[in-house]
Parts: sequence; C-alpha cells; structure tokens
Amino acid sequence: MNDAPLDLSLDAAALTAWLVDFRSESGNEKPLADAIEEALRTLPHLTVDRHGNNVVARTNLGRSERVILAGHIDTVPIADNVPSRLDENGVLWGCGTTDMKSGVAVQLRIAATVTESNRDLTFVFYDNEEVAAHLNGLRHVAEAHPDWLEGDFAVLLEGTYAEVEGGCQGTLRVHLRTTGERAHSARSWMGSNAIHKTAPILAALAAYEPRRPVIDGLEFREGLNAVRIEGGVANNVIPDAAQVTVNFRYAPDRSEAEAIAHVREVFADCDIAEFVIDDHSGAAMPGLSHPAAATFMAAVGGIAKPKFGWTDVARFSALGVPAVNYGPGDPLFAHKRDEHVEVDKIHHTEERLRAWLTA
Repeated sequence: MNDAPLDLSLDAAALTAWLVDFRSESGNEKPLADAIEEALRTLPHLTVDRHGNNVVARTNLGRSERVILAGHIDTVPIADNVPSRLDENGVLWGCGTTDMKSGVAVQLRIAATVTESNRDLTFVFYDNEEVAAHLNGLRHVAEAHPDWLEGDFAVLLEGTYAEVEGGCQGTLRVHLRTTGERAHSARSWMGSNAIHKTAPILAALAAYEPRRPVIDGLEFREGLNAVRIEGGVANNVIPDAAQVTVNFRYAPDRSEAEAIAHVREVFADCDIAEFVIDDHSGAAMPGLSHPAAATFMAAVGGIAKPKFGWTDVARFSALGVPAVNYGPGDPLFAHKRDEHVEVDKIHHTEERLRAWLTA
C-alpha cells in the first residue's frame, strides 16, 4: 500500500504512479476512495458527495452545459506488477497503468487545476467495474442518485491510446443446453448423446455471417461466438447433458430485446432444451452528433473510432447522456502482466481535455 498522501499538485504521470502503487483490486477500493474524497474536499470550487466507495465532485459555475469525466478506481488482481516502474523510455509499468489509473490521474489533475472551466464539470470515481455488473459502482450511483450524473456529455477515460472511441457494443452471454439419456458407452444405442446434439449449434455458429453496420460514421463489427463448451460424465458414459456458452457482441443500433431475439432466431432449428441468459449489458450509441461532441472532437483532434468492447458509456447512454471513451492507456495491454502506459500519452490526454474545457 502507498503510505504517501494523495498530492494533487503532482503531474498526471506522477499521480498515475501513486495510484498504481495504491492497491485497489475490485472489492478493496475503500482506502483509495477515502484518499480521493479527502483530497477533493480541500478544493473550494468543488462540491463533493459520496455513495459507498464512489466519489462524485461537481462545479457549480452556472454554465449552460455540464460535462462528466468518469473513471473506475479498481483494478484486476495484481500480477506481480506493483509497485510501478518508470523506464528510461518514458514508459510507466504496473497494474492499472492502462486500465485505468492513468485516466483517473488525468481526472484528478483537471479537477484540481481547472477552476474556471467553460462548462460545469462533474467528476465521477467509482468502484467494482472489473467484476460482475450488479456490483458496478456507477450503476449504484445511477440508481441511488441519478441527479449526480445529470449532464450534457460524458467522457469515460478508459484506455483508448488517446484516440476517441464512440459508443460501445452490447454484450449478451447465453447458455444453450442440450439433454439426452445416459447409457454405457459400450451400449450407446441405449442412450442419447447430449454432446452430439451440440453439433447443430456449432454449425450455426461456424456459418454465421456477422453484420458490419455504420453508425454515426463509425463501422461496428458484430460477433457471435462459442466461448465455452461443457459436457461429459465419465469416459465410459454417454452424456445426458451438455452446454454451449455463446457470447454475442452487437452494434448499438440493436436494443437488448432485439439482440436476444436475434440469437434465438440463429438457433431456432437446433435441438436446445434450455436457452438461459447468463449476462447482458446493452450497447451505447456513439453520440457524435451531439454539439458537445463536435467541440470535443475539434479540441482533441484525430478521427473517432468505434468501441468494440463494452464500457460504462452504456450507463450514461441509458441516462440520456451521450458519451465517448477517451483515455491515455493502450487497451491492448489492459489486464496483462506487462500492462503499461506511455507518459507522453498521459500528458497529451490531459492537455487536450484542458484545451477543450478552458478554450
């Protein structure tokens, strides 16, 4: 654990290192939430609220528009990659550098130093993003205090390698279960093989042609894939049960109900005993047509890309707040033992956000 107090006068790279060294795996975020709350309460231009281990700080400058900057403070379990290490090439290594303590450090720097922004600002620091959806802190804040998350536009500082990624795909996970009848494998005709019944499911997946819809100028790529298959009793037993777990990553022009209906349709001709929805999080539209998004894009530069994974921009979208992903970390290294972030990307992200919020 990092024993040094949270010092908001540090630059964003040094803040990232401090945050990485302050362990906060999912479920153990309270000490970090305490430190963030204590530091933010010293800033007179912010009103600070807390719900559980989620901290929300807001300016109240009477501006005509409110922008939300959000980030989760938890990480996946440490993989012998803490404390952080800064190498001679300006690369900071450690758990959470990309996902997403570098983004949180940028939030903290903006919160501490942009006192007269051209828009009112809301900063959200939340817990339990890396685990089951029902534990997600942003979800809890949205349910308990939706007024804390009111805004015109939101930026989630998830790692995007300092490029704007609009919206996000939805993710649906279902269990497709088949049944049969047990028998001795020497007398297989006396039973019915549940594993064999998964063959049409796998064939349908192999033949599936995913869509590539263009939304707000961004091309999304859907995917329907088996991610797990289970079955079998013993090496001399015909199995009476099997299960294929399927993950559907779908574009934001589908609703949750439409996504479920589509998956049911794909497997309509298969002999499935049970269709069980295991997990489902809806998609989010890119929101790039919003006026605030246009000024944001002009300030940060570059060309927007689609977000192929799922992020909490979907929660903002559900609240009627258009949102994008924009953060310094490289998402290709999230959750990896060699997770790292380039210091230049941290400073670049902060500078672009500062230009947008002070121009």
